Amino acid sequence: MAQTNPKSTGTQELLAAYDYDLPPGLIAQAPARRRVQARLLLLSRRQGEPRHHKIAGLTRLLRPGDLLVLNDTRVVPARLAAAKPTGGRVEIMLLSPAQPVERLDGGRERHQCLLRSHKPLAPGARLRLAGGPEVWVKVLERGARGQALVEFPGSALELAAARGATPLPPYIKRPQGPDAEDASRYQTVYAAQPGAVAAPTAGLHLSRELLAALARRGVASTTLTLHVGYGTFAEPDPADLAAGRLHSEWVNISPEASRAVAKAKQQGGRVIAVGTTSLRSLEWRPGPGGVPQAGAGWCDLLIAPGHPFRVADGLITNFHLPRTTLLMLVAALAGRTRVLAAYQQAMERGYRFYSYGDAMLII
Repeated sequence: MAQTNPKSTGTQELLAAYDYDLPPGLIAQAPARRRVQARLLLLSRRQGEPRHHKIAGLTRLLRPGDLLVLNDTRVVPARLAAAKPTGGRVEIMLLSPAQPVERLDGGRERHQCLLRSHKPLAPGARLRLAGGPEVWVKVLERGARGQALVEFPGSALELAAARGATPLPPYIKRPQGPDAEDASRYQTVYAAQPGAVAAPTAGLHLSRELLAALARRGVASTTLTLHVGYGTFAEPDPADLAAGRLHSEWVNISPEASRAVAKAKQQGGRVIAVGTTSLRSLEWRPGPGGVPQAGAGWCDLLIAPGHPFRVADGLITNFHLPRTTLLMLVAALAGRTRVLAAYQQAMERGYRFYSYGDAMLII
């Protein structure tokens, strides 16, 4: 008889509380024609029925003195095509393109990657990268769930920029791979720091014109950086959930961002995180007065119901996959029952879900 992993069973029971049935037709396969045309469901953190707006309505829903916190990570074309010496095809996905596991003499770098091939690759396998002059990488170690430690002869970030493809989420179906529109629309207009393998999707709705209009209204904005990792799509590790942590992602909070939060709080403004990544960053290392401490490092914070929010007052976020820690995070802010009821109403009204879908404002 097969043995059941008690940690895995506990994880499934936990995530089952965040399940819902989504009609496949509501999974957005392409972005709205214009960023600000996305719909926006407004949900109070405390009471009242959801209200329905457009993203452009943020100029009415936010107040002078409020602060938007934006994640300025930039999606790296982190999917690399490669081939074995025999010609067999392999796909290499960089998991943290900007943070090598190790930097070696001669500019070599070792990175955690996800490998896809017809047959498993053994340690020592050499792969030739496609898309340019001859460059070989080497598989050093194999890990769980298709992961591997791979050595590159130079900067993996630079190789990806020259040869890689945009790593769209698995639920966006492109038979021929990402198209030219994805290269620009699966990127926020304020993206500046290369290093993510997935977009902070709530920010995809904000245009430069909308940000300028909000600034004229007195809504300030600041940026921090969290490089979104592949873990945002992967099933949570049972051991991590049992320990109250999540897959680690690189965060950098500048002194300017910390000061902007302090100023907003001093003036009575609300701190609104644009995306779950911004919210997670803000809550990572809260200091006195609910001001995030400046600094950089690996964040493994898991936010679930019961989390005492010390920095963020609100959140702009997309509609997330069922049975995920992202949905748990949203429920921590507004309550599981209220959030799932709002999701049900959004489905009934035809809202578009996931990365290219519509959004919620929770305040």
